Formats: sequence, structure tokens, C-alpha cells
Amino acid sequence: MLYNINAHIMHAMQPVHVMARHARQYFYQPWNPLSYSWYYRTVRAYLELVERLTDYYEEPEWELDTTQIDGREVGIEYKVALEKPYCNLLHFRRRTRKLGPQPKVLMIAPMSGHFATLLRGTVREFLPDHEVYITDWRNVRDVPASEGEFHFDDYVEYLIDFLEHLGPDTHVLAVCQPCVPALVAAAVMAADKNPSLPSSMTLMGGPIDTRISPTDVNDYASGKDLEWFEKNVICKVPAGFKGKGQLVYPGFIQLSGFMSMNMDSHVSKHFKFFTDLIKGDGDSAEAHRKFYNEYLAVMDMPAHYYLDTIRKVFLEHQLPQGEMEYRGEKINLAAIRNMALMTIEGELDDITGRGQTSTAIDLCSGIANSKKQHYEASGVGHYGIFNGRKFRERIAPKVKQFMQKHAQG
Repeated sequence: MLYNINAHIMHAMQPVHVMARHARQYFYQPWNPLSYSWYYRTVRAYLELVERLTDYYEEPEWELDTTQIDGREVGIEYKVALEKPYCNLLHFRRRTRKLGPQPKVLMIAPMSGHFATLLRGTVREFLPDHEVYITDWRNVRDVPASEGEFHFDDYVEYLIDFLEHLGPDTHVLAVCQPCVPALVAAAVMAADKNPSLPSSMTLMGGPIDTRISPTDVNDYASGKDLEWFEKNVICKVPAGFKGKGQLVYPGFIQLSGFMSMNMDSHVSKHFKFFTDLIKGDGDSAEAHRKFYNEYLAVMDMPAHYYLDTIRKVFLEHQLPQGEMEYRGEKINLAAIRNMALMTIEGELDDITGRGQTSTAIDLCSGIANSKKQHYEASGVGHYGIFNGRKFRERIAPKVKQFMQKHAQG
């Protein structure tokens, strides 16, 4: 029902969107001297705001066609290294033969409503000196129901398959939500003495133990029972999509939830965008466009995986309490020994509270202290952990140094 209502609303907004776009273009004629007047700039700013607020944001492009290596521009090819129904292992292959062996990095993007392109800045920073792979999760509304259900254990199995495909001496970088299944995958591989166990794992802003410094996001997830989520936020994909009949947690519900928790901030950012357009501050306005083009592009999640995560991570806190299972077998984090572990938190993170990620250092008691490291980024919020200037200047160098220090051979 909700899915159909949202579809009808978006369809009804299309004429408004088109009219606003055409009107904005009409009010900007370079040959007209009035185009640069305060009145015309104000009208155009208003029309662009309406245009953007009534738009439907598709999956963004990666926009990582080149990188700089030793002062040379090198082309990037997007290659699917391993294809699965719910996720592709995407390889950013650099088109040069002059590179020697470089570290392999598997970046685990969140399956939390946004596309993997949310980690574009993370990927960009590692391209010059690493062989980068990423989990490119598919929008579930595009996955046929015949592919079967997707649960938390399936997520873990995907990660193990990807690591086995990449082979030994691979480094893992997990951002936010996948920190929990990434640790579970490492524990399973360690118990099985799997030779493809990662050389190092970096957990960034992940909800390992949400009882510590709970945020509004944690309170939302833990303040209701599982039945409430099943009845109120799970929808069936309607006709018109490849995934017709799939049970999903729709991206538009996830987005509305996140925006409602920071509504004042979003309103002020849009008001600033409006005034930047009037003032002619093109750089600030373009930065706003880029951020919200990504933020407002959402995807549906598999309902079973979403409900598993709510129950295991936010309601029952299974991993920190030693109760997490994989395929019926209890997980033992202490079994992880031959893997280095780094945790990163942001001082101002309002999604994953301080201490929720770093607790993994203590839980993985089998790893030697010399192979553990924690870093708290001062003045950094959740998205700043893996993107932006502070990530490039302060966080990424520490992660690279950690990976280099604990590389095999």
C-alpha cells in the first residue's frame, strides 16, 4: 500500500518538476541583462528548489573514470569480478601495465538504503595505490523474487565468497552497517582456517554494540519490537518492477526516517542553498547539489535481511553478548587470530555512537595487541569518517599505513 502511494505521489509531482525546470531555464537567458538582477536570481533559486524537491533521484554514476598515479592520468574500467543475485563484486581496474603488485582492498558498502556510490570518495582516495573492489548491492526491487530470500547469513556468505575469490592478503574496509557481518565472516573463516582470511580489517563507524552511547538512530531501532517493524515498514514490490512480489524495506521509508531525525539541519541546508543561489555562490550551491543528489538516491533493502539486522544488532545485541550464530553455529570472535583489526570512530558521529565500534577491539581477544589499533577522528561526523577533506588528510593515511604494516609477506 505504502509503496503504491509513494509511486502515485512521485508520478503526480512530475508535471510540477518539469514545469519548474522549464521555467527556471526560461528565466535564465545570457543575453538578457535582467538575468543577473536580484529579482531574476531569486525566481531562479525558488524554481530550482521546487525542481529538486519534486525530482526522483536515480542510482548515481561513479564518476571515477581516471585517477592520478605518479603524476600520470590513468583510466579506470568498471569490471564485475563476481556476480551474484543481490550484489556484484565490482573491480575498479586501472588501465596500466606499469604497476607492480599493490594491496587488494575489499570495501564493504552498507546495504542500508543508499547505493554503493556513497563511498565514491573512499574509493577515489585508494585508487592510486590500491587494487580496489567494492560490494555493489543491487536495488532489491530489480531482483526477481525467483532468486529467493536474502537474510543476514546470506550477507555473511556473500562476503566469504568475495574474499575467497580475491584470495589471500586482501584487506577489508567496512563502513557502518556491514561492520557486524564483516566481523562474523572473519570469525567463520578463522574457525574454518580459511586461507583467504583478510590480512587486516578496518571497521568504520559500525554498530558493533549499540548499547554504548546510543544515538537517535539506535533508539528508533530499539524502541519498538520486531512485530512493529514487520507491520509498519515492510512492503511488497508492486507490478511494474523486476522484483515484483519481493518483500522489502523501501528506500523512501529509510530516507524519510533519517531526514526526520535531522530535519532542522536539512531545512537549514536547503535555505542556505537558496541564499547561495541568490548570491551567486556557485561553488557552495554545486556542493549542495552533489551531496543531495547522492543522499536522496535510495534503494530498497531485502526485508528479511533488514529484520534480521534489527533483531540481531539492535534488539538482542547478539554479537557483543556472544550469542550471534551463522548457519546454526555460534560465532566465536576470539577465534580470530591471524588478522589485524583497526576501528575508526568520529567524535561527532550522530548515527553510530562513540565506543560502539571500538568495542570490537576487546571482543576480538584472540588478536594480539600489536595487531590492533583504534582511532577517533576529532571534529568528524558519521559521513566524514569515510568522505571529505578530513578523511583524505587524516583518516585515509592512517588506514593505508595500517594495511601496509600488516600485509602478508
